[in-house]
Amino acid sequence: MPLLLSAIVPHPPILIPTIGKNHLKQLKATLNSYEKLKSKLSEKKIDTIIIISPHGKAYEDAFTINFNPKLVCDFKDFGDFSTQKTWGLDIELAYKIKENLETNTPLQLNTNDFLDHGSAVPLHILTENLKNIKIIPIHHSGLSLEEHFNFGEKLKTQIFLSNKNIAVIASGDLSHALSKDSPAGYSPKGKKFDKKIIELLSAKKIDEILNLDPEFIDDAKECGLRPFLIQQGILKNVNYKTKTLSYEAPFGVGYLVMDFEIN
Repeated sequence: MPLLLSAIVPHPPILIPTIGKNHLKQLKATLNSYEKLKSKLSEKKIDTIIIISPHGKAYEDAFTINFNPKLVCDFKDFGDFSTQKTWGLDIELAYKIKENLETNTPLQLNTNDFLDHGSAVPLHILTENLKNIKIIPIHHSGLSLEEHFNFGEKLKTQIFLSNKNIAVIASGDLSHALSKDSPAGYSPKGKKFDKKIIELLSAKKIDEILNLDPEFIDDAKECGLRPFLIQQGILKNVNYKTKTLSYEAPFGVGYLVMDFEIN
C-alpha cells in the first residue's frame, strides 16, 4: 500500500532551536514525539510527504496545491536569518492530483517559492535525515468541514494509485485560547475543544467532528481542524490504530502529536 504513515503535528516556530532557545525545554514532549515520527519516516523509506497546512495562501472557495518545482523554507519572520532548507516537489504525483481533481473539485494551483510556517516547521524537523524526499504542500479553504473531508477522499484515490511510499502529515495546532496568556485570549471552551477533538479522533468518530457546533469551534480559536479533516478523508476505510504521542500546552496553545499507525 502506498500510504505508509500519517500523523498530526503542531507547528510552533519555537520548535526550531535557533528560535525557541530556552523555551525548548518546555516542549520536550512534543519534540520527543517528533523524534519518533522522524525515525518512522526513515524506517518506512518514505519517498513523498504530503503536508497539509492551515496557513499560507488560502482561498474561500478552493483548496490549494503549491505547484512550484522548488520549495524553500526560512524563518526570517521569526528572527532567524540563517536557517534555510529546500525540497523538490513530487511533480509526478502533484500533476496526477491536478489532472484528476481539477474538473470535479474546487482546486487552485499556485507557485510560491517559500513555504508557510505551518508547512515549514514540520518539514524542517521531520526531513532532517531524508536527503531525497519530495513534498506536496496542500492548503485548506474556506469551504465547509464536510467538503474538507470529501477533498481528502478524492486525494486518497490518487495516493492509492501511486507506486511510491507516501506519508500524509496534517499540520495544525488545537485551541489558541487555553489560558489568559494565550495568543487569542482565554476561552473556557478551549480546553473542552482540545479534549473533544483528541477523544473523537482516537475513537474514529469523524462524523461527530463534522457535526460540531460552529460557535464551539470558533470560540476555541483553533487552526488545525480543517487539515485534520482532509487527512481523515484520506484515511477513510484504511486499517489503522490511533496513538496519541503527546499533548501539551505550555504557552496557552494546544500542541497535539498523533500517529495513525497504518496496518
